[in-house]
Amino acid sequence: MALSESQMPPDAQHYLVCGTEDCKKNCQFYCNDCHHPMCEQCRDEHQKSPETKGHEVVPYKQRKRQLPMQKCKIHPTKDIDLLCEECQIPLCYKCATTKEHRGHVFTDLEIVFTENCSSYHVEITKIRSYFEPTSQDLKKEIVRDVTEIKKIMERIRTTMKAEAEDVKKLVDTVTSDKIKHFDKIEQSLLETLNGQNQEIDDYINYLNDLIQTYYGYLSPSNIEQLTLALKSESLIIRPIPETSKRVPPVFTAGQYSEEDVAKLLGKITIPNTKPENRKIKPMETVSIQLKSKGKQRKQDREKSDVKQTLSRSPSVTKVREVTIPGLGSVYHISLGKSGRLWVSDGFGDLVQTDLQGNQLQKKQTNGRSEGYHTVTQDGDLIYTDEHNKVINRITPDSTITEFIKTGVWAPVSIHSSHINGDILVGMMHGECKVTRYNKTGTEIQNIQRDNKGQTLYSAPLYITENINGDVCVSDYSIGAVVVVDKLGQHRFSFTGQRSRFIPYGICTDVLGHILVCDDISDSVYLLDQDGQFLSLLLTPQQGVHGPRRVCVDDENNLWVGQNTNTVTVYKYLQ
Repeated sequence: MALSESQMPPDAQHYLVCGTEDCKKNCQFYCNDCHHPMCEQCRDEHQKSPETKGHEVVPYKQRKRQLPMQKCKIHPTKDIDLLCEECQIPLCYKCATTKEHRGHVFTDLEIVFTENCSSYHVEITKIRSYFEPTSQDLKKEIVRDVTEIKKIMERIRTTMKAEAEDVKKLVDTVTSDKIKHFDKIEQSLLETLNGQNQEIDDYINYLNDLIQTYYGYLSPSNIEQLTLALKSESLIIRPIPETSKRVPPVFTAGQYSEEDVAKLLGKITIPNTKPENRKIKPMETVSIQLKSKGKQRKQDREKSDVKQTLSRSPSVTKVREVTIPGLGSVYHISLGKSGRLWVSDGFGDLVQTDLQGNQLQKKQTNGRSEGYHTVTQDGDLIYTDEHNKVINRITPDSTITEFIKTGVWAPVSIHSSHINGDILVGMMHGECKVTRYNKTGTEIQNIQRDNKGQTLYSAPLYITENINGDVCVSDYSIGAVVVVDKLGQHRFSFTGQRSRFIPYGICTDVLGHILVCDDISDSVYLLDQDGQFLSLLLTPQQGVHGPRRVCVDDENNLWVGQNTNTVTVYKYLQ
């Protein structure tokens, strides 16, 4: 249904024709006195005419709305054009003179209508500029959440099915072993019983022979045979051999319930966390953004220009070297705040120094040659204890406290997200997985298998997160960098450019590059965020020897730990 002129939205892009008879030009103006739309030419003529030159002519969008014409029911010849302020009812001027309204205050109904129209325009603008787009944004967010929930639930289903298959295989293996054991017991019992049976057969043959002998004694053919028969010992019969019944094994059925089986297959829990309300931008913020939209676009362009100017340098330049006292090699680096860094070797020594290499503190841990420590958003160092299956925290005042217990899983690598403070932990317990905790230590995600139910990791010894939320794991056991998205869906695995690839330390930078050390080529690989090889960033020809750990600081400098006690800092972005 088409809208009438009065129903047209104030910002609608529609074509209006001038209201002057026989004029078909575009309407741009409006006479509030005549309630007449007109084009620019007709406006000029209207304002020159002696009868109408005093009329109020305004741009069409600023017009006063024409009051609907309605006759008074009490005085049918009169128009309703007043509002009684006390009674709040519309009436005609004759009604205003009646006894019921004597002494009341009256307002021109057209003025009231115009004021209300202005208020409605403001509210319509609010709806169009704030309430409707904000609601649409919330709707999009809900749709994204629906998609994410479906992906998470599908991943859980896949994991459950894979675990069920593992349990079935384990049941088959145990059943096969038990049957083999029972087969051996049966064989032993049958061998004993068959031996007894043979012994009885031999005894029966002996008795038959003895009967024949005794029959011979009954009709002796000569004196010698009679003499032999008279001997007493020839009349002795051997006793019947003793035999025993074998005791068969007894099978006791296992005592288990559906709940016991459910425990084997893990459990689904809904975190006892209050759902976070979706953020709704305040109207004031939206209003400011609407007013400064042009300025914001300019600022966005400037930010984009800044990022575009930051690119990979054609050459890598050494910036500085930091010698770490008390260590023979550098297997992992965690950059802290205020120009401090934590460095570890392959023997559990964990040292904090300043940028000049001055030792600030030293701790003995159970860590080895993996990325087992990281600095949180709060500036604390947290590190894994594979032996005791815990994650510890070192506060700025050097206090060590137990932060997270990991149960039967041994934590081997760790990374604190620069995006939201989440903690990513590489775990091992027969199989391997990556567990995500929030910054308070609550488990919120497990990443273990791909969409086909295959395990993703074999030795997740180094772990990091990219700017798009991807979780990147360096797994030297399978010779690959394994990358999943923030939902845990496998994106790709990079296996090197040569026949062999043994990755160690890994990090990402502000452009989404993935940097990883390779033990085979003694080089640092540079990949894009989709796993495409870009270059060998550092090689032995540039003085790198056995790179083990890389990380990038806030100034986009690359820190490299090697098989020496020196950390080298390079500039590779410009």
